[in-house]
Amino acid sequence: MSSDSTIRPRRILLKLSGEALLGGEDYGIDPEVLIRIATEVQEVISLGTQVAVVIGGGNLFRGAGLARSGMDRVAADHMGMLATIMNALALQDALERLGQHARVMSALRCQQVCEDYIRRRAIRHLEKGRCTIFAAGTGNPFFTTDTAASLRAIEIEADLLLKATKVDGVYTDDPVTHPDAKRYERISYDEVLDGRLGVMDATAIVMCRDNHLPLRVFNLFNPGDLIRIVQGQDVGTLVA
Repeated sequence: MSSDSTIRPRRILLKLSGEALLGGEDYGIDPEVLIRIATEVQEVISLGTQVAVVIGGGNLFRGAGLARSGMDRVAADHMGMLATIMNALALQDALERLGQHARVMSALRCQQVCEDYIRRRAIRHLEKGRCTIFAAGTGNPFFTTDTAASLRAIEIEADLLLKATKVDGVYTDDPVTHPDAKRYERISYDEVLDGRLGVMDATAIVMCRDNHLPLRVFNLFNPGDLIRIVQGQDVGTLVA
């Protein structure tokens, strides 16, 4: 894996939150946002970069939240995994409507609607130019989709993990509530952990650090940023 994400990456993993699909909606999936994301992913693949995606399910269901209200955590997390499968199928459909081949691979067995996750098969899909969408997190309760993104990126030997957010990088504080917060252009894994900056959960950051996987945080809603990143431009914040 490359330690310098300003070099054009051969293979990336894009982490999308379920909330990213909301757009202007209060619940569910905004079709306009979905097709815009699919269009940018297709453009990246057309440039020769292989793209895998891990997607969350918070726009439909958040297991941890329901667990706090009394539901069994394992059951709640399994329900959250099913929500990620729904989002993955929606993204697959949007890509295919654009003419881009895509495959959904699930950590939970759901063979009537998608493939089981098999590492070697996933790499083969990527090598053939197919967008590979990993659903159902790690398949285990108590682990977030951030951790799933780090795990899958390491397994497929991605050059770069991209965390799509609503802000243009990592800040010293929440820029929404603290307008004077400063943005980091580059920051170390340990600085993220020590500062509890909330980039991703701690397990995901530690996995990136221990496997020398660079992480770039960028604004999903800034058109063209995803393409600029794969072209080697310094966009957002690099965690390395």
